[in-house]
Amino acid sequence: MSDVAAVSELVSKYNTLRQEIRKVIVGQDEVVEQVLLAIFSGGHALLIGVPGLAKTLLVNTVAQALGLDFKRIQFTPDLMPSDILGSEILDTNREFKFIKGPLFANIILADEINRTPPKTQAALLEAMQERAVTVAGRHYKMELPYFVLATQNPIEQEGTYPLPEAQLDRFMFAINLEYPSFEEEVEVVKMTTAGKTATVQPLFTSQEIIDFQQLIRRIPVADNVVEYAVRLVGKTRPNSPEAPELVKNYVDWGAGPRASQNLILAAKAHAALQGKFSPDIENVQKVAVGILRHRMIKNYKAEAEGLSIDEIIKSLF
Repeated sequence: MSDVAAVSELVSKYNTLRQEIRKVIVGQDEVVEQVLLAIFSGGHALLIGVPGLAKTLLVNTVAQALGLDFKRIQFTPDLMPSDILGSEILDTNREFKFIKGPLFANIILADEINRTPPKTQAALLEAMQERAVTVAGRHYKMELPYFVLATQNPIEQEGTYPLPEAQLDRFMFAINLEYPSFEEEVEVVKMTTAGKTATVQPLFTSQEIIDFQQLIRRIPVADNVVEYAVRLVGKTRPNSPEAPELVKNYVDWGAGPRASQNLILAAKAHAALQGKFSPDIENVQKVAVGILRHRMIKNYKAEAEGLSIDEIIKSLF
């Protein structure tokens, strides 16, 4: 199949996928789009929102619709690396046998990732970056495709361990979940308090998703679009000569080169899902907020004046 035909097939299957997810998830269209962009780009996503916004249900529904193996890990302060990676046990033949932990699945929901200590957070890091883990000196590869979708509650700070910047950088998108509108909440209440439950049909195979990921990487990008993305990331760094006054005054730390790579990859995926055969600057701007918001650290002046990272990013366009 040619790449042109493959893009058309991807658009068709993506639209059907969105309809399937809407059977269970009301609203949150932008959130669903960014989660799917991360998946088709081969990246991970961090979902940030208060309890009760259906973060777990969203990830579970996406996994079902994609036809992928799904596991949920509830992160707690007493969770150890071996609890998620797995461990070696002595079997009846007096030989060590590796029992895989819950990290071995296609889609991992790392629920409340900031509730677990840094040692366990770091154990997740190798799996996210290398798609493999090392236990007792042995290397175990994850089955592809492999995604970590983590959730984080922004309200509670007591008894939590904020993710270090190095680990945040491994997430392609940081996605903010907002409260639903009045109409959406009415629909949610009607749907969840009735006797009927919607059935989500799996629409993809693992190999199809891998093929679509490779297709997105093959999509050509014009030099001016790459330069725009790199320049946009450069503007987030307060010490850069290209940084505007707003960034110099209100930002302590800007985004690194991984942000530029993710901007282009996500722009390719965004263009492909719109039926376009090459991304333009508009596609870069559409994905920029979700990719940059967790890679920039604003200073105390921005906090004092109520200036959000999202506003700063949009001012750079």
